[in-house]
Amino acid sequence: MIHKTWLAVSLLVIASSMLTACQPQTIEKPIVQTVIVTAPPQIETKEVVVTATPKPADKVKVLHLNLTAGEVATIDPALATDVDAIQLVEEMTVGLVRQNETTGNIEKAMATSWNISPDGLVYTFHLRTGVPWVKYDARTRQVVKVKDSEGKDRTVTAKDFEYGTLRTLDPKTASDYAYVLTYVISGAAQYNNGTLTDTTKVGVKAVDDATLRITFVDPVVYNLNIAGMWVAHAQPSWLIEEKKDRWTETGNQQSYGPFTLKEWIHDSSLTLIKNPFWPPDMPGIPQSKIDEVTFTMLAATSAFAEFEAGNLDVSGVPLSDVDRVKVDPKLSKQIETVPAMGTEFYAFNVKKAPLDDVRVRRALSYAIDRQNLIDNIIKGQGEVAPWFCRPGATACPTPDRYPTLGIKYDPAKAKSELEAYLKEKNLTADKLNLTLTYNTTDANKKIAEAITAMWKSVLGLNVTMTNMERKVFYAQRQSDPNMQIMRSSWVQDYQDANNFDREVFSTGGAFADITRWSDSQYDEMCAKAAQEQDPTKRMALYAEAEQYLVVDQAVIAPLYWYSSLVIYQPHVKHTKSVTGYDWFEKWDIVK
Repeated sequence: MIHKTWLAVSLLVIASSMLTACQPQTIEKPIVQTVIVTAPPQIETKEVVVTATPKPADKVKVLHLNLTAGEVATIDPALATDVDAIQLVEEMTVGLVRQNETTGNIEKAMATSWNISPDGLVYTFHLRTGVPWVKYDARTRQVVKVKDSEGKDRTVTAKDFEYGTLRTLDPKTASDYAYVLTYVISGAAQYNNGTLTDTTKVGVKAVDDATLRITFVDPVVYNLNIAGMWVAHAQPSWLIEEKKDRWTETGNQQSYGPFTLKEWIHDSSLTLIKNPFWPPDMPGIPQSKIDEVTFTMLAATSAFAEFEAGNLDVSGVPLSDVDRVKVDPKLSKQIETVPAMGTEFYAFNVKKAPLDDVRVRRALSYAIDRQNLIDNIIKGQGEVAPWFCRPGATACPTPDRYPTLGIKYDPAKAKSELEAYLKEKNLTADKLNLTLTYNTTDANKKIAEAITAMWKSVLGLNVTMTNMERKVFYAQRQSDPNMQIMRSSWVQDYQDANNFDREVFSTGGAFADITRWSDSQYDEMCAKAAQEQDPTKRMALYAEAEQYLVVDQAVIAPLYWYSSLVIYQPHVKHTKSVTGYDWFEKWDIVK
């Protein structure tokens, strides 16, 4: 599975430092708007003419941001896996429930209420009605409502949510994130693996246009979180069936969230435009004060230069500029430390020698001076991570309760582990061939250089570094059995330890194809923790799983939990996200 790249303005721009302005806009005077009606093949397209009065150019609010990781892989809800793609999908479509970005709490969204059966397995969601599907019409330069073959407004229904969930699960879709749904929805795993073809036996059913019923496998606390994830959002069946994999392109894409797609120039820029038909009374999801959000695709240093020139509204702070920014009398007042529910780590391919021996993996992890890395390389933008799950997520172990948990810098243990291996194999350290691969960013390079230097100093290892463009790296990391040590990251989908430990590293999880590790004992630990209802006992179970993951088996070397410097132009009024995602409809530009 491809995991999420750490990116969005808490990550979209945070990553520009870690891993990675309102310009004039011409808008015509009042015009006659032609609404194109989407129709099935062989049905004549209808047009509905209405008048529209766009805002004067000087009143348009455009938020200028940057996607440091470059081209967006997809904006298809079923296929989105990295944070920038997910961020975009979440702004153009809305789930049954939604995570509050400042608290992490689950709030009502397209579902106005829900009932849970006494056994905790069946959730019946009651949906808001009258929310239209929309698209951007380039001829009229307006967002318009999508019409059906009879010229009526298409509105979001429970059937659209059923279709979206089943499409994600359909093995033909090849969704890398379907596995999350297979863990929790009845019949989902069997449908996804092809052993079940009857979709009526999958636990998602539109009872009527305004009622959706989901049947879960277990009565676990995070069922509601997963029901609201982007892979289970409503999807436009009529459009996907007609346009196939081009349904998300400029001019084709249809959505229903606070924003919709205006333009996507691949490898260059992407622009979202406000959806004026979004209901103004949606709790927690207001109509946007921002008219457009434009994303460029610049490298971190170039993006920061554009910020200083006044052409970007938000930026990360590149590592090379952190010290200067912190002492600058103007810029220092514009920076904020933004935490995020995520973890940076190195993943080991446990099937590739010499990493097929746990002693080598443990040696590499023990030899990493994480505090030194934070203090001198990433300039304080992170917290030492002795284990994987980010504290703050429900049931995740915390340092105050588990001060000795996990793996820490210990040169003596590192040497002891490696020497035992070398002696047994009759080898010397210089004979071990190891390669560390990372996706290309200045920050990733600096981190890799620092850690390989630690491995040389402590263990005498010469580890080769290699870098790849992001798309190539993620694809090859999954498919190439010869990759050894791989730069990796994870940002929460919802704030629960299950989303970290079970959904990432258990059999069939997001990193199963990357680490090539499958362990029934670990699977049982995570399953038991998931079903435990007592919070204290549940945390203890996840602590056991973490110790097994990062020390006993040393499948990964956790590095740091995310926290970064983000710099904002003074005119940007924003919320402070703790989830890794930002809801731009809550932002404003005030000059």
